[in-house]
Amino acid sequence: MLRLTKKADYGLMALKYLAEQAGPVPAAEPDAHVSLAQSAKDIAEAYHIPPQLLAKILQTLAKAGILVSHAGTNGGYALARPASQITAFEVIRAIDGPLFITSCITIHGACDLTSHCTIKEPLRKVNDSIKDLLSGIRISDLIETSESRPGTETAVGGGLISIAL
Repeated sequence: MLRLTKKADYGLMALKYLAEQAGPVPAAEPDAHVSLAQSAKDIAEAYHIPPQLLAKILQTLAKAGILVSHAGTNGGYALARPASQITAFEVIRAIDGPLFITSCITIHGACDLTSHCTIKEPLRKVNDSIKDLLSGIRISDLIETSESRPGTETAVGGGLISIAL
């Protein structure tokens, strides 16, 4: 079981909300949707998220190019790309940084015990599997029924993505 940080959980919830608010694009591809700008306040109220924390998360996602922000009276945040093109992995990485399940695999290289370690390779495989699975979950999947994606269970709002490896 992989437990997400509250920030990553809130980020996924916000993107799910924005995807649900998206409307079809006229005369476009059948699955294309335009994401309408929504205020951070509306998203925070919909999911009972602390507004100041959500605002920081949305700003982080906008800096990462996952959201676009619109200033003004009818401003807010919107998806930068269709929900089917945004993965859970990139959202989590944008908010929490690189995903590593142990400290032996980091962006800085290997730990001091690398030459004697007997679990490094199996843990790397687990880490890669988690990355691959999260890369296969799209924001659009979060708004579909659980029957549509066998083998994965997402409980956005509960801070948990259960992964069957």
